[in-house]
Amino acid sequence: MAHHDTEVGHLEQIDELLLDDQAIAEQVRKVKRERNAVILVHNYQRPEVQAIADFTGDSLGLSREAARTEAEVIVFCGVHFMAETAYILSPDRVVLLPEIRAGCPMADMAEAEDVVKAREEHPDAMVVSYVNTTAAVKAVSDYCCTSANAVKVVEAVETDEILFVPDRNLADYVASQVDKKIIPWDGFCPTHDEITPEQIMQALEEHPNAEVMAHPECRQEVLALAHHVRSTSGMLRVPDASEADEFIVATESYMLYPLSKAAPDKKFYAVPGNPICPNMKLTTLSKVLWALQTLEPRVTVPEDIRLRALKAVERMLALG
Repeated sequence: MAHHDTEVGHLEQIDELLLDDQAIAEQVRKVKRERNAVILVHNYQRPEVQAIADFTGDSLGLSREAARTEAEVIVFCGVHFMAETAYILSPDRVVLLPEIRAGCPMADMAEAEDVVKAREEHPDAMVVSYVNTTAAVKAVSDYCCTSANAVKVVEAVETDEILFVPDRNLADYVASQVDKKIIPWDGFCPTHDEITPEQIMQALEEHPNAEVMAHPECRQEVLALAHHVRSTSGMLRVPDASEADEFIVATESYMLYPLSKAAPDKKFYAVPGNPICPNMKLTTLSKVLWALQTLEPRVTVPEDIRLRALKAVERMLALG
C-alpha cells in the first residue's frame, strides 16, 4: 500500500508542477506581448520552454527568423553564442539570454587569437567557422557554416585548403564529402562525442526496424551506422521523407520532443544513456519570465567584432 501512496503522491507532484508551468507560461505570454518580444527556443531545450516558443529550431535559423520580425526584444532560449548571433544580425534589438551561464563547451574550445595564429601557419587556407563559435572567432573567419550547409560552403569556398573551426567531428564529416584538404580544429561537442557505435548497435538490436538519424557532430564511426546524417532542422524533415515508422536519434535526447510533435504517428528512441547537454537545460520558464520582466541578462557584441562576424555570416548566406 505504501508503494501505491508514494506513486499517487508522485503523480500529484507532477500535476502541481504542470499547473505551475502553465501559470508561468501564461505570465510569459502576457509580458511578451507588452514588451513586443519574440521568443526563440533551440530544439534541445526543455519541453515546457519549447512550448512557449514563437520559433523553435537551430541557432542560425532562429536568429534569421527573429531578424525578419518587428519585435523589439529577442529572448534566446539557448546558449551564449546563439544570443551573440542574434545580436550580430539584429543589433537594434534588445537580445536576452535568460540564463547567462548557459555556454557551449565546443565554442569555448576555440579562441580568436589561436585561430589567428593558425591562419598564419596555413596562409593558403580559408577559415570556415561553424556557427557554434563565439562572435570573436566568427570575426576572424572568412566564412561561417551550419551543420546543414557545411559541405556546401566548403565546396563553394575558393581555396583547396580549409581550416575548419572548432568541431573536429564535423570537419571529418565534411572531409569525407569533399575533395579538399580539411585542417580540423581539435574541438568537439562533449554530448555528441560521447555517443558510441556500441550504443547505436544496442539500439538497433532493441529496435531492428528503426532507421538511425545522426548529427554530424558525432564521430565518424557513429555516422557510418546512420541512415540519415542531418542537422537538427534536417532531422525534422526525415520522418515525412522516409518509409520507416521508427527512428533512433543520435543527438541530444531532448530532440525527441520536437520530432514527436512533427511526426506524432512515428516512434523515436534516444540513444542508450540519453545524451544530454547540461547547458541547454539551464533555461527554465521562471528565468524566461524574469528576463522579460527585467530585460536582463542582455547579450551584446562590440561593433567592430559584430561587423567582421557579420561579414562571415553574409558570405555564407550569399552562397544561397
